[in-house]
Amino acid sequence: MTADPAAVARALALGVLHDAELGDRLVVRAHHGDGARDALGELRARTDTTVTIDTRRGPVEVALADVVAAKPVPPPPPRRR
Repeated sequence: MTADPAAVARALALGVLHDAELGDRLVVRAHHGDGARDALGELRARTDTTVTIDTRRGPVEVALADVVAAKPVPPPPPRRR
């Protein structure tokens, strides 16, 4: 029996979100309307049903039921003068 790649990616993403510490920098992709939306920033809050990512544009609450993928990312490069 072959595993569904989307289901495997989702399971891995939920594991990343479960194991991440508040303040960790992540990118989270979630279903949004007919497509998907990415949230890149620091993990600020986590409940049983959502995570909140603090992005450059402000906090984004993502329902865990909508998560497609997630992974840790390195800190942003320093700003240029």
